[in-house]
Amino acid sequence: MLTKIKIFLEMIKFEHTVFALPFAFMGAILGAVVMTDQLPTWAQIGWVTLAMIGARTAAMSLNRVIDRVIDKKNPRTANRAIPAGLISSKQVYLYILISFALLFLATSNLSALSMKLLPIAVFFLVFYSYTKRFTWACHFVLGVTLGLAPLGAWVAVTGSITPAALIFFLTIVCWSSGFDLIYSCQDADFDRKEGLHSFPGRFGIPVALMTARVLHALTAVGLIALFFMANLSWWYLAGLCIAYLILFYEHTLVSPRDLSKLNVAFFTMNGILSLVVFAFTLIDLLLVHA
Repeated sequence: MLTKIKIFLEMIKFEHTVFALPFAFMGAILGAVVMTDQLPTWAQIGWVTLAMIGARTAAMSLNRVIDRVIDKKNPRTANRAIPAGLISSKQVYLYILISFALLFLATSNLSALSMKLLPIAVFFLVFYSYTKRFTWACHFVLGVTLGLAPLGAWVAVTGSITPAALIFFLTIVCWSSGFDLIYSCQDADFDRKEGLHSFPGRFGIPVALMTARVLHALTAVGLIALFFMANLSWWYLAGLCIAYLILFYEHTLVSPRDLSKLNVAFFTMNGILSLVVFAFTLIDLLLVHA
């Protein structure tokens, strides 16, 4: 059982939760302070955490099942759990059902608006994995899906959607779409060969990397807009300075001629960025609204 769990967690890249979870917490805490001038309760944070675990586990499990034939053909992904025969599709489907049940349970214990909007979130969690079969805009669909994490957390604790919440949502859409463009460059040749749709496969790696830079520039604009809209202090700005340096450094690690440091640019830099922005936002809110 422990071996199967380990294989499953490796399959869904559980460590990549570091991308979305800090921003989900930030959405919950920032939303509560902006709307009520109080921090969310521990119960709300707990249910948001469970909802995030359920949503991400379901999405990644679906992706692995839906793409199992493609993954088997791709040398980069042929050793993933399902193509390698380490875990069966039936077992993964069971995990998917459990994950969606957890998402439903957690959402039902949060705001009424969260329950009303849950079908939209479920749609994107399922829909994303099919998009590479018909559109090069699949990276932007992923961006929307990940952007729903902070927006959903905001709605979960406040029961409302405000302009600041939408700006935060669009900021995360730009950020995650940008880093997925970088990540997908390694499969550009394979995508073209197999008739799959991706931005690098359609427009080339140089254009994809340039587009990622533009998206991350928009991310920087969105984060600074949030500073004014949420009435944050210099602590938040200090975190943004670090985040901007991380974004700049990320793009120095990859070029059309050299993708050897792509995993560092994709995982390490973006994981650190999300933790830094969340940490400095939390410090800001605790010191100002304690």
